[in-house]
Amino acid sequence: MLKKIRVDEVQLGMHIKEFCGAWMDHPFWRGQFVITDPKDLDKIRSSKVLEVMIDTDRGIDAPAASPVAAKPTVDEQAQAMEQAVKYDRPVRTPPTKVSSDKEFARAAAICRQATGAVHSMFQEARMGRAMDTVVAKQVVDDITDSVTRNGGALLSLARLKTADDYTYMHSVAVCALMVALGRQMGLGDEETKAAGFAGLLHDVGKMAIPMDVLNKPGKLTDEEFAIVKRHPEEGLRLLNESGVTDAAAIDVCIHHHEKTNGTGYPYGLNDTQISRLAKMGAVCDVYDAITSNRPYKAGWDPAQSLKQMASWVNGHFDPKIFQAFVSSLGIYPTGSLVLLDNNRLAVVTDQSSESLLKPMVKVFYSTRSAQRIPPEVVNLSAPNCRVKILGREDPDKWNFPDLDELWSGLPYARPK
Repeated sequence: MLKKIRVDEVQLGMHIKEFCGAWMDHPFWRGQFVITDPKDLDKIRSSKVLEVMIDTDRGIDAPAASPVAAKPTVDEQAQAMEQAVKYDRPVRTPPTKVSSDKEFARAAAICRQATGAVHSMFQEARMGRAMDTVVAKQVVDDITDSVTRNGGALLSLARLKTADDYTYMHSVAVCALMVALGRQMGLGDEETKAAGFAGLLHDVGKMAIPMDVLNKPGKLTDEEFAIVKRHPEEGLRLLNESGVTDAAAIDVCIHHHEKTNGTGYPYGLNDTQISRLAKMGAVCDVYDAITSNRPYKAGWDPAQSLKQMASWVNGHFDPKIFQAFVSSLGIYPTGSLVLLDNNRLAVVTDQSSESLLKPMVKVFYSTRSAQRIPPEVVNLSAPNCRVKILGREDPDKWNFPDLDELWSGLPYARPK
């Protein structure tokens, strides 16, 4: 039997069925487990969650209420009513569009929490246990809301990864990219979230690949690459074993490395045999992979990556989907280093609805004097702005140590 109780009533031996609150408010990335560790009990009681749902058929029951229990005060009743409205309300508040500087801090928190959630879910799948798809869909909801408020913030922050969190944060990044691409392509809300959910789980098969192969700091041998190429099929196996039956997630998991010319893997499908969602997954997966630092290579600049991918379109990607993908990010995505026609360097901080070629930039360096100048935000699409972008610049050539901090406004710009 399911029973809702207060967190101060939770005891060792109880089976937690669900935390009654936002997934970001509790310290666990899974929602169903038996409490056996006193430390877990302390974490629950010190979290922001006020109530939990327990399953008395799978764990101990809550003790009967005392017949002389103190009557709640008026304030306590009001607080309980407020929490009930807060947590049980079925309608989500539509996100309001904001500038990137207002979204970066919130997006960093979502990246951090979502990466932890994916780590936990993938570990559950690795051990043959059911993944918490309820939490996964809450993650997708929060990522979707952030992308709706300002797509560039979370999409750019998700590029910043460490070797340890790469696989998990890559999944968060592909989820966000799929959501942005789905919105650009005019997909409905449910289909867009299905695309995001598929992006979140697309690489779960890497949990079956030996970590020394997955994180090898050098070129893979043919034998090692053959092992890595098994991850789509391993992903399908893990999804089946963990109870995930979502058709979109299964499709993108197994087919995100197929190419339109038939040279992809695992099945060598051609253009007409690959679904639209899988083609979307292929574009998003490659973009995040080549823009991220890996154990064996540094990530490419966002604008450079799009330029490189454009040269692969014939045979690798669906041209229309790639065009929509570029539109969703901008010709010069947030974080790109660009040279202006007034001999100054700037970093892109936000996109403009007026033109893909005229984003918001932060000017910070004069190439004429070879000196830093006070940072200034410039809207290149403003009617009175005469400054234009001459082209992208290679960040490695200039080696600005604070480049990521410049465009995000966050110290070190890493969502730790």
